[in-house]
Amino acid sequence: MGSIPIGSATAPFTGAGVGRRLAALVYDALLLAAIWMMLTLALVLVRGEPIPAGNLPHQLLLAASGAAFFIGFWMRGGQTLGMRAWRLRVERQSGAPLDLPTAALRFAVGLASAATLGAGLLWLWIDRDRLTWHDRAAGTRVVVLPKPGR
Repeated sequence: MGSIPIGSATAPFTGAGVGRRLAALVYDALLLAAIWMMLTLALVLVRGEPIPAGNLPHQLLLAASGAAFFIGFWMRGGQTLGMRAWRLRVERQSGAPLDLPTAALRFAVGLASAATLGAGLLWLWIDRDRLTWHDRAAGTRVVVLPKPGR
């Protein structure tokens, strides 16, 4: 399955709505949960005992792996696996791919967006350009990709 290069002018910009973004996030959450379970299992096997609840190093490891998951995928092709399934791609407003500072800022503001019970995501309903808080802050947009040709 071919992908459309970032910055290609094959179709006009179509902003992704809340439903499609949430569906992609559910896919990604399932994958990230599996990654976290594998990391935790590896730590338990190395330690030889369960990890106590609230263990700060463990929590920091999970947070760092979550950040690496999203930032890494956004920088490499602009799509997480969930975004790929729902034909979404994140890119800069210019259509260029994300670099590390842009992706990290988008992730950090995305956490704030989630911490406000999704207000930053729902913001796209009133934003004139259909952008979320994290898109506005980082200068990014999430586009809907056309269906692949047969």
